[in-house]
Amino acid sequence: MRDDYVGEPGLSGAELAGDWQTQFDRWFSEAVAFRLPEPNAMVLATADVAGRPSARTVLLKGYDERGLVFFTNYESRKGVEALTNPYVSLVFPWIPMHRQVVVCGTVTPVDREETEAYFASRPRRSQLGAWASPQSRVLPDRAALDQRFQATLDRFAGDEPVPAPPHWGGLRVAPTTVEFWQGRASRLHDRLRYRRTDEGEWIIERLAP
Repeated sequence: MRDDYVGEPGLSGAELAGDWQTQFDRWFSEAVAFRLPEPNAMVLATADVAGRPSARTVLLKGYDERGLVFFTNYESRKGVEALTNPYVSLVFPWIPMHRQVVVCGTVTPVDREETEAYFASRPRRSQLGAWASPQSRVLPDRAALDQRFQATLDRFAGDEPVPAPPHWGGLRVAPTTVEFWQGRASRLHDRLRYRRTDEGEWIIERLAP
């Protein structure tokens, strides 16, 4: 945010929804209405078993009271790290709105039926790409990837549906904290966080900016 930013209307505890899902749905709908280019783009941070972090942008494909879902190759770097060390963070950087949502939680694979239903909704060439790409692996050159894609085209020639690869599927992030950040003047931003206690209850806390 700019240093000369004069501020947006604040986010008070009284305005906050009673649960994180309702509040996220409210802000996500507003991000869509604002016409952000990719309102469902989120930065996913993972870490390997040694605690070495990595981050990349992925797309949110669904959310409900159980958590937030994205899909990936389970053998990719993010897939391996998320399944081996299942503590991750998500960041929605809605910068033009001076808003940010930060989610911390744990990862579990979605049911295979959910993966297959989503995979069937993808464009066919995206389905084929999921089979062709050994995601995160080193390639000798672009031609090697193109050759793999051509081989996949040949394998699934015709009009038969393309099945979801066994190494590809959804991951659900079950939140332990969800923080809503609203930019304010003088760097005195509003930060309101939903936190799940050890007893499984949700509380709302205000954090210093």
